[in-house]
Amino acid sequence: MDMDAEGYVRVLPNLDADVDKLLRTKSGQVHWNLTPAELYEHTIKNGEGVMTDSGALRVLTGQYTGRSPKDKFFVEESSSKNLIWWGSVNQPISEAVFDHLHDKVIDHLDHQPHLYVLDAFGGTDPRYRLPVRVISEVAYHALFSWNMFVRATPEELAIHQPEFTVLAAPSLIAKPDEDGTRTGTFIIANLAKRMILIGGTMYSGEVKKGIFSVLNYLLPLQGVMAMHCSANIGPKGDTAVFFGLSGTGKTTLSADPSRTLIGDDEHGWSNDGVFNFEGGCYAKTINLSAEGEPLIYATTKMFGTILENVPLREDRSPDFDDTRYTQNTRCSYPIHFIPNASETGRGGHPKNVIFLTADAFGVLPPISKLTPEQAMYHFISGYTAKVAGTERGVTEPEATFSACFGAPFMPLHPTVYAKLLAKKIKDHGANVWLINTGWTGGPYGVGERMKLKYTRRMINAALNGELDDVEYTEEPFFGLYIPEYVPDVPHEILNPRNTWPDAGAYDAKAADLAQRFKTNFQKFSDQASPEILSAGPKV
Repeated sequence: MDMDAEGYVRVLPNLDADVDKLLRTKSGQVHWNLTPAELYEHTIKNGEGVMTDSGALRVLTGQYTGRSPKDKFFVEESSSKNLIWWGSVNQPISEAVFDHLHDKVIDHLDHQPHLYVLDAFGGTDPRYRLPVRVISEVAYHALFSWNMFVRATPEELAIHQPEFTVLAAPSLIAKPDEDGTRTGTFIIANLAKRMILIGGTMYSGEVKKGIFSVLNYLLPLQGVMAMHCSANIGPKGDTAVFFGLSGTGKTTLSADPSRTLIGDDEHGWSNDGVFNFEGGCYAKTINLSAEGEPLIYATTKMFGTILENVPLREDRSPDFDDTRYTQNTRCSYPIHFIPNASETGRGGHPKNVIFLTADAFGVLPPISKLTPEQAMYHFISGYTAKVAGTERGVTEPEATFSACFGAPFMPLHPTVYAKLLAKKIKDHGANVWLINTGWTGGPYGVGERMKLKYTRRMINAALNGELDDVEYTEEPFFGLYIPEYVPDVPHEILNPRNTWPDAGAYDAKAADLAQRFKTNFQKFSDQASPEILSAGPKV
C-alpha cells in the first residue's frame, strides 16, 4: 500500500493483467454496466429469476441462502499481515492458494457464455469512496451490485478505474484437496492484489460484505471510523447511528418516516460527519407486512427490487411468512426507493449512538443509557443473538458476542475501532443508548419478542430529547441506567425483572449472562483501560 501526503493509506488502481485480458478477449460476451431493465431480461432469460406479480425480481440462490463465514479468508501477505486481527473470523490463507484459485476462476469465467460487469463505488463521500468492479457469470449479481453500491454517473463510468475487483464464479465448486479450501465454497480477499474471489455460492451477500470488509480495513487507516450500522437524520438535522448485527433491527428502525434515511447497514464517520458506504438497502423480509414496516414493504412491489429466496404463490405474489427456502429471506433495492432517503448519503456528526441487541436471554432492559466507559465495553463486547438463517448452520437464535457489532466484517483488532469510536463520541458529545429488541418476560422459547411499536417509541423518545430530564435507576447486574418513564410505553416493561413471572429465575439468568460477558471480555482485557474494565457487569 502506498501512503499519500497526509500519511494515510492510498489504494492504487487495479491493473490485474489476467482480468484485463479476460474482459478484452471475450468480445460480445461481456456485458458492461447494463441498465436494470436489461439485467432483468438477462436474469430471466438465463433462468436465474422470475418476475413477481408487481414487478420485482425473485431469485433463488440455491444451496446457500446465507453467508459462509467459515469459508471466508484473507490472504496472508506482507502489506497487511501485521495489521489484520487473525483468528476464527479473519482466517489466513496462503498467497499460493490464492494464485491457484485466481487462475482457476479466470479460466472458469473465460468459458462461460456471458460475463456481467458492474462498475460502481463503495462510499458516498468523494474523498473516501472506493472504485469497485464486480465481474460475475450471472446477471443477478450485476443487478444486486447496481442496487447496493453507489452508482456511477455516465461521466464517472467513462473514466472509472477500479481499485478493488470482485470475481464471482458461483458455479465453480472448489476441490479442497486440490485447491486448498475448506469446502467447495470460498470467499478470499487479497488486499495486496486488491481482489476478492468468490466461488461455490450464489448468495449475493458475499459480494456486498466482501467490499464492506475491505472498507473496514482501509478507512480506519485513514482516520475514518468504519461502522456496521444504519443511520438517519431528524427534522432538526440531528444524525443518529444504529449499530447491530443482522436481525437486530438496523434496517427496520432506521426506516422511520419522520426521519431522513442515510443508509441501513454500513457507514463511515469522518471528520466531516457520517457517510453511507452503499447506494441501496438489503432488508430481511421474513414476516414482512405493510402494517409493521410500510416503507420496506412498499419496495417489494417495485421494478428493480430483488427478492431473494422468497416463496411465491400461484399468482406470483410473494409470501413473506413462508420459510420453505430459508428464514433469511431478503430484498435488495436502491435507497431512493425509500421516499425519505437522503439524496447525498451523508449527514452530520451523530448526536445519538444506539447499540441494538436481540437478547435471547430476556435479561437486558429494552432501553438503557450508557456511560462513555460502558459504551466502549458494550461496543467491544457486541452482544446479541444470531438470528436463524443469517448464517449457514444457525437454525434458531443463539447467544453470541460479535466485537464491534460486526466482527465477521472487521479485519482489524476491535480496539482499533473502539478507540476511534470513543474519540468521535467524546469530540462530538454524543449520547449512547443500549436497546434490546430481543426477548422480554423470559428467555427465547418462554418470553416474547419486544413489541416493535414500543421499541420505536423508546428510540424516538431518546432521539427527541424526551429522556433528558427523566429519572434513571441503576440495575444491579450490569450497572445499566434504566429510565423511570418513557412516554406511551408501559412502565412495567422498562425493568425486565418486572416482566418475569419468577424474579428469582430472572436473577439467575441475569447472573449467568453477566458471567458470559466477563468470560468473553477476557481476551480484550490486556488492551482495555481500567475504566473500560470497570464498566462491565457488577456481579
